[in-house]
Amino acid sequence: MAELATIARPYAEALYQVAVKHDVKAWGAALDALALVAQDADLRQFADNPKVTAEQVYAVMTAAAKQDLAPELQNFLRAVIENSRLAALPEVVAQFHVLANAAAGVADAQIFSAYPIEAAQLSDVIGTLEKRFGRKLEAHVTLEPSLIGGIRVVVGDEVLDTSVKARLERMKVALTA
Repeated sequence: MAELATIARPYAEALYQVAVKHDVKAWGAALDALALVAQDADLRQFADNPKVTAEQVYAVMTAAAKQDLAPELQNFLRAVIENSRLAALPEVVAQFHVLANAAAGVADAQIFSAYPIEAAQLSDVIGTLEKRFGRKLEAHVTLEPSLIGGIRVVVGDEVLDTSVKARLERMKVALTA
């Protein structure tokens, strides 16, 4: 089977071209809800059942997503279901966000922290990271206690690791070399 990214790319590009004529941010939120529903293994098993119609899968997905979908998004979801591309939907949404962020000059930043970050601290961290990476960042914080302290930031294919765990690993390598 083809890579999900390869399957998702044309869908994401078409979605983005239509979303630009409407509200990209609202479409992104609706697509996030649909992608979350599409990741459910039970739903995918239901959709793969030959006795279930595409319209039944559509009804279950829209009910689970709890979103008022624009007519264009309704058509998109029906096309994805009818073409048996439900497994690719999360990747379609991810690529849609990449296109939207690139057009807005924004990049996603995944911040892993050992401890919760207060809103004021987060804004300071984001300001510093934006200077470091040279672009506006959309931050998503994930708690990862194994870091012991500090943060690890992933922006695209760049990683900035200032965690205690990383420092200890560097010390270990230096001492055993």
